[in-house]
Amino acid sequence: MKRIDHLDRQILQILQDDGRTPYTEIAHQLKISEGTVRSRISRLLHDGVFEFVIRTDPVKLGLNVQTIIGLNTKLGLQQQVAEELSQLPEVRFVGAFSGKHDLIIQAFFYSNTELIHFVNERLSRIEGILGADVSLELRQYKDSFSYVREDEVAINEKG
Repeated sequence: MKRIDHLDRQILQILQDDGRTPYTEIAHQLKISEGTVRSRISRLLHDGVFEFVIRTDPVKLGLNVQTIIGLNTKLGLQQQVAEELSQLPEVRFVGAFSGKHDLIIQAFFYSNTELIHFVNERLSRIEGILGADVSLELRQYKDSFSYVREDEVAINEKG
């Protein structure tokens, strides 16, 4: 994989702001050729640096109950539990963490009733889960998938 340079970061920043930005517009903004934009984006996609995805708003889809659930697992079964959780459609994220919980998941539900069913029926049947700590999201202040920071691009432009 080729090292990501300042121009790559600038292209990624523009795409993060609006993934529908035409290559011609990116080229115009950065004062480079459209071919350069096309080849850079192609390389970044090939190297797995990013992917184009459609990001939906869970609330607008009726998924009004958003949770973070910390799970404690039986020793030796963490990976097996994580793999089973990854197959559940309600679960958006599964990660292993140090600290109070072995696994943390993010899951979305249409109602509190559906959440209760998920915890009491679905999670309780997964071998290796010892306990679950359910936290409901009350208000969201930030939800971002932007990893190329504007300050990095600005610093690189000055430097």
